[in-house]
Amino acid sequence: MSEETSDPQPEGEQPRSIRLTDPRALRAYAHPLRMSLVGLLRSSGPFTATRAAELTGESVASCSYHLRILAKYGLVEEAPGGRGREKPWRATARYTEWPDHSEDAAVAEAADALSIAIAERYFERVTRAMGNRHTLPKEWREAEHFGDSLLHLTPEELTDLGARFGELLRPFEARGSDPSLRPEGARPVSVLLIAHLDQEIPESEEE
Repeated sequence: MSEETSDPQPEGEQPRSIRLTDPRALRAYAHPLRMSLVGLLRSSGPFTATRAAELTGESVASCSYHLRILAKYGLVEEAPGGRGREKPWRATARYTEWPDHSEDAAVAEAADALSIAIAERYFERVTRAMGNRHTLPKEWREAEHFGDSLLHLTPEELTDLGARFGELLRPFEARGSDPSLRPEGARPVSVLLIAHLDQEIPESEEE
């Protein structure tokens, strides 16, 4: 499973994606607070454990502990500019990848558990967003999308569709790390790309 597909980055720039294949790393990242911390560092970092506690409502000690666990598996790292014990942290990449399939049972089990945890996090955020839509300006309520489509595709067509969606989104990614590229009125928008074989719909019998 992958949030996005990685590609090479120019030397000195933050990698676009980090790939987790160690079952221990996959299980570590599946923790709700750790996913929140990585997401916040990607959107609002670098910051210290004290700032992390303010953003999450958790204790400084808890945030510090979980940041160290994330650092152990390469998801975050210390950022320059710290003073004394108040060291800032930053994300090591903009996206996280993990295996779609593995012959290793431990990897497969941990990867599936992470996918479920990520999906639960996505839909918790979507539910909150839907509950707060009434506070948005009219133009944002009209611009948002919420719906689904049932398509009949082959595995190859589904793979191609995902790649085409990725190509559509790619030109906007640089705005995340470079505010000067954002046009006036641009705000953070979460785009979920979820396409799954719907096993609850019975297959039609061929004539």
